[in-house]
Amino acid sequence: MSTQATSSTRPPSDEEVEVSLYAARKKIYPRAVSGVFAKWRWVFVWLTQLVFYGLPWLMWNGRQAVLFDLEARRFYLFGLVLYPQDFIYLTGILVVSALSLFLFTAIAGRLWCGYACPQTVYTEIYLWMEKLFEGDRSARMRLDQSPWSLNKLVRKGGKQVAWILFGLWTGFTFAGYFTPIRELGHTVVTWDLGPWQTFWIFFYGFATYGNAGYMREQVCKYMCPYARFQSAMFDKDTMIVTYDARRGEPRGARKRSADPKVLGLGDCIDCTLCVQVCPTGIDIRNGLQYECIGCGACADVCDEVMDKMGYPRGLVKYSTQNGMAHGWSRAQMIRRAFRPRVLVYSAILLSIVAALGVSLWLRVPLKVDVIRDRGALARMVEMGRIENVYRIQFMNASEAERELQLLVEGLPGIEVASERTVHLLPTEVRSVAVRVQVPPGQAPGSHPIVFTFRTPDGDITVHEKTTFLIPR
Repeated sequence: MSTQATSSTRPPSDEEVEVSLYAARKKIYPRAVSGVFAKWRWVFVWLTQLVFYGLPWLMWNGRQAVLFDLEARRFYLFGLVLYPQDFIYLTGILVVSALSLFLFTAIAGRLWCGYACPQTVYTEIYLWMEKLFEGDRSARMRLDQSPWSLNKLVRKGGKQVAWILFGLWTGFTFAGYFTPIRELGHTVVTWDLGPWQTFWIFFYGFATYGNAGYMREQVCKYMCPYARFQSAMFDKDTMIVTYDARRGEPRGARKRSADPKVLGLGDCIDCTLCVQVCPTGIDIRNGLQYECIGCGACADVCDEVMDKMGYPRGLVKYSTQNGMAHGWSRAQMIRRAFRPRVLVYSAILLSIVAALGVSLWLRVPLKVDVIRDRGALARMVEMGRIENVYRIQFMNASEAERELQLLVEGLPGIEVASERTVHLLPTEVRSVAVRVQVPPGQAPGSHPIVFTFRTPDGDITVHEKTTFLIPR
């Protein structure tokens, strides 16, 4: 009843208005910028990509220096050979990476996003290729708005070819971390790629092409979770890109020769260049926003404008909220970096790094797994001796040949009745049947024994506990 009454008293509408829940994406045309922070971004572009594209081609002991051989279940990191059983080290590396991100974010904001994140790095590279074919911001905007012509087709087509080739090269390099890259290159040249390699080359290449070529800031703003939870790691002493509103407001255009104090204006001339160079399209003058990746492009271009106007630099700069509010110097802000949160992050990080380093240093490059033969738990052999058979799996976690001596102890007269020496090839995984016997007269039951595996020089010694079964 009440629903009907409400609907009957609703005033008639002349026109139905449809409101969309989603805003259409406006394409961002970032303007090229030069300056201190722009140079640092390109330094990190070169460093990260030299590592990524160059590392698979490095050789170590006659094989690829860094190779995650999933088929053989071996992971090579220069002189280190890891097996799936060494997954704890990967866990440690991931924990160290996460804590490092927390620490750096607490101190200096989203430096990872602005300088070393793959999305930022590849977007920078794709923007460089786009500028090479289509020109800077204004030229790209005019080209997009112009009708199709031979010039537009050549420019757009050339850019697409460059983007696709770079994406495929990236996918090929990524697959080269899991398949020896020289063999992979040969299969590409001879058109003999397997389905696994084909999938990952094209999948990773397409992801690079799509994310860096088209999605760009959408990945940072909507897909990356880091932008959402970064506020939990920020505080008022975190270094961020800031706009000095007290100095810049009220903003307004003016001639270069004009005195802003006479006009009642601040130092901001409202040129909007800080918005034009922003890769995520935000206005830093509106304060801290989650879309800001801390790249410093707005600071670079603002410093250029201040130089041209004859004003002091630093209208847009890296600072902290407390530093801006209290007018602190850079030295005062650096001292505030050593606050409890940062010290706790640092202590935990250093502890885990130290534990991981010590664990790797003390790691024994030999893994042994002793399994009782389920087919014959115990049997009587010649002269009334009791025999148990064990299946021992050896994993040589080094690239050196190993000769191991097998010893056993735990019962009177116990001995290895089979071959007592095992020879292992580099990185070999081998299973060996070992027969162990004890003289008659032993008490029935399950008795603990210990296998000892030792190299002749005594450098490596491994002990493995198991049981010896004597029937009633």
